[in-house]
Amino acid sequence: MKISSATFIKSATRPSNYPPADLPEIAFAGRSNVGKSSLINVLVNRRSLVRTSSTPGRTQLLNFFDINGTFNLVDLPGYGFAKVPLSVKKNWGPMMRTYLERRETLRAVVFILDIRRVPREEDIQMLDWLEEFEVPTIPVITKVDKVNRSQREKQIRPIVEATGLPRDAFSLFSALSKEGTEDVWELIEAALDLEE
Repeated sequence: MKISSATFIKSATRPSNYPPADLPEIAFAGRSNVGKSSLINVLVNRRSLVRTSSTPGRTQLLNFFDINGTFNLVDLPGYGFAKVPLSVKKNWGPMMRTYLERRETLRAVVFILDIRRVPREEDIQMLDWLEEFEVPTIPVITKVDKVNRSQREKQIRPIVEATGLPRDAFSLFSALSKEGTEDVWELIEAALDLEE
């Protein structure tokens, strides 16, 4: 997809704050420090549309972006970071569930995992919600440049086992080499085509 414009719309915590539901949406979900911001910035070809931070857990709101005036990209709060205040952690679950369950314009969630980490409880919880609310899921394994090509399948096997998803459901992505960018875009475009 050729990106002609990518603009921040607003941040929100509840449906009354969401932007009007007049464009299809693709949301991005993953634990803190999984490379979510880097993935989004590479996809939209902007260096800093979404702020990357050396401090995990910075995204604590739903952040909405207009892409080309044709769809919204939604950066969901990262989860699983120990130093996030307890009050924020408590609000995270209801905020995410409400968005996933009630946003009629949501077409798919790009579900992001780090190739070096076995999925944990919060990852499985997110997958369960996506299944419960019948949200199409685009699973992406990031940071593939961090392991040797020969080691990839060994690293991917426990991820496949923990999630119960088929191996061929996963796209592999590197923000460094841009590997996987086209694959992820194809899946996003297919999800957006449900509109037509």
